[in-house]
Amino acid sequence: MTDESAGVPGPAGTPGSDGSDGSWGAEGGSFEGSGTGQKKQRSFWKELPLLIGIALLLALLIKTFLVQAFSIPSDSMQNTLQRGDRVLVDKLTPWFGSEPERGEVVVFHDPGGWLDGEPTPDPNAVQKFLSFIGLMPSAEEKDLIKRTIAIAGDTVECKKGGPVKVNGKALVEPYIYPGDTPCDDQPFGPFKVPKDRIWVMGDHRQNSQDSRYHMEDVNGGFVPVDKVVGRAVVVAWPINRWATLPVPDTFDQAGINAAAAALPAAPAAMGLAGALPIVLWRRRRLTGGRTAG
Repeated sequence: MTDESAGVPGPAGTPGSDGSDGSWGAEGGSFEGSGTGQKKQRSFWKELPLLIGIALLLALLIKTFLVQAFSIPSDSMQNTLQRGDRVLVDKLTPWFGSEPERGEVVVFHDPGGWLDGEPTPDPNAVQKFLSFIGLMPSAEEKDLIKRTIAIAGDTVECKKGGPVKVNGKALVEPYIYPGDTPCDDQPFGPFKVPKDRIWVMGDHRQNSQDSRYHMEDVNGGFVPVDKVVGRAVVVAWPINRWATLPVPDTFDQAGINAAAAALPAAPAAMGLAGALPIVLWRRRRLTGGRTAG
């Protein structure tokens, strides 16, 4: 056999010298990798709208039930929060009946005219849409952010030159804006916080229109619990200001929970007082019956 025969293809079905398996289609093309029997992969561009729709739906669900971003519109919470900060608010725990606790920074809807006269931004269509799904803070809702100082059952007060007191315990407040006093601009109390209400104050005390300045309104300065959106848990933006928002230690001091703890016990005590005469009457009746027999 000469070298010239090396380039001649062999019979059909036999491997050729060029490395192919010798299989040829009717049009002269190889069957290898033709895709016959294989599922055709969907185009990325066809899947993209579906992916975007799922992402938007998840964002909307997260905003509605889990967390939501809010923008800080004023200086009333300095230095804890600065104007323009973005905070993430926990909206999940209120769904399980959790109520604000002392020391928590909370976002709440205007309880009754607190923001009257304040300018409301006029967002464009894109900003409205992003706010609706939770990817941007709402620019239209009239919400406020303050620190919870006292809760239902607490007695709260602050005299000029003195500290804020909750249930007789003086608060040590390192979060107050440097140079501010606890309440010299607007002393108050003592007040007992009604059921399903909280007393709130800004950390920048001399620049905060908080509960102290609304004692004449329909709620007496207290914020109804059902107006609370949730607790602010973290400063998410800007990156260089990322921080958590924990409850200060001063709200954990011994004895501060005494008044609130007494609220659930009161019905039990009244029930015991009412039951005692019945128990004594029955005891005398049983004793009298045994004596007569």
